[in-house]
Amino acid sequence: MPIEMQNIDVWVFDLDNTLYSPLRSDLMPQMHERMQEFIMAEFSVDLAEADRRRQFYYEKYGTTLRGLMEHHGLDPEKFLPYCHQLDLSEIKYDRSLDDALSGLPGRKIVYTNATKAHATAVMGCLGISGHFEDIFDIADANYLPKPHLSSYEVFLKKHEVNPTRAVMFEDTAKNLKPAHDLGMTTVWMKNTRPGAIPDSNNQRHIHHIAEELSDFLRAVCIS
Repeated sequence: MPIEMQNIDVWVFDLDNTLYSPLRSDLMPQMHERMQEFIMAEFSVDLAEADRRRQFYYEKYGTTLRGLMEHHGLDPEKFLPYCHQLDLSEIKYDRSLDDALSGLPGRKIVYTNATKAHATAVMGCLGISGHFEDIFDIADANYLPKPHLSSYEVFLKKHEVNPTRAVMFEDTAKNLKPAHDLGMTTVWMKNTRPGAIPDSNNQRHIHHIAEELSDFLRAVCIS
C-alpha cells in the first residue's frame, strides 16, 4: 500500500547508510577500524580479539558502545569522539536528495545511534541540514540504542510524535520492528550488509522497501 501523505506528520530518518548510500560512500569500515583501535588500546588485546568484541557487542546490544558500557563500565564520552573521527571526503552534496526533501511536507527528524556531532557533519556534507528540525542521538537515548524499545519511547516523547502519523526510514531491518510495534510506518533501505537484512521468515514489520532514498521520496510526493 502507498504511504498516504495526508496521514503523515513526521518523517524519521536514520543517518548512516540511510541518508547517504553505502554504494557511493561507506563510512562503516572506517568506524569499525576506529572501534578496533580503541578496544586494542583500552584493553590491551590484539586485533582479532578487538574485532570479536566489537562484533559481539554490536549483535547483542545494538551498538559496540553499549556492550562496552555493560561489561566494562566504559564512559561513552571517551569512546564516541574517538570512533567518529572519520574522513568524510567521500560524502558529497546530494542535489537529488536535497530536492526530494524540499518537496516532502511535514516535520523531519534524524534518529541515530551515532552522535549529534557526527550527524551534523555528515548532513552538512550532503547539504541537507536545513530540512531537519532536530537530531535525536545516542546521548538523547540515554545511550540505549536502537532496537531497544525504550529508546523509541524516549524519542517519541521528546519530540511529541504520534507514531501512527510517522514514517521511519532505516537500513538495519531489525531496528524497524519496535517502530512497527509502536504504530509507525516503516521503510527499509535495501542493502546486503550482514546484520542489516531482514529475517526471511519474518518481514511483517517492514511496510515498504526503498532502493534509493531520493527516488522513493519523490514517488511518495507524487502518489
